[in-house]
Amino acid sequence: MSIRDTLLPEFDHEMASTRTMLERIPEDRFDFQPHEKSWKLARLTGHVADLPGWVADTMRVQLLEMEPGQYTPFEPTSRKELLERFDKNVSAAHAALASATDEQMNAEWTMKFGGKTVMSMPRYSVLRGVIINHLIHHRGQLGMYLRLMNIAVPGMYGPSADEPQFWANDEKAA
Repeated sequence: MSIRDTLLPEFDHEMASTRTMLERIPEDRFDFQPHEKSWKLARLTGHVADLPGWVADTMRVQLLEMEPGQYTPFEPTSRKELLERFDKNVSAAHAALASATDEQMNAEWTMKFGGKTVMSMPRYSVLRGVIINHLIHHRGQLGMYLRLMNIAVPGMYGPSADEPQFWANDEKAA
């Protein structure tokens, strides 16, 4: 089995779960910040929406060179804008993964910041270990933001405390 065929189902599952989380973002709370060291909700959701776009970028180049002050973070002003950006990035990422060869996945990929090498590893390791895990990490933070705003947190790998468990007895069936 090819690397892409192994990775795509996981990618699709994580993106669907992430979209469910983003759908619950309250438009009137983008300025919510649970702690002075935390990002505001707009910044966090913008980052989560942009992370899938890193997949297509990683597949497009073998060397990413960034300079201080070069990156401007996306901060949505509406749920519609947030979901449109996320969906666009997921679509581009899926297409990039679907056409990837094992040779491309195993090729060395490097990121430099200010001329210094930050990481250099096989592209697959960047996709799985850096991008997808990175998104899951920030999605977890987003779940905590929702909890602190008293908004139902969706389950990601099973039900959350806000959703009925699939194994619970169905009282209506009794």
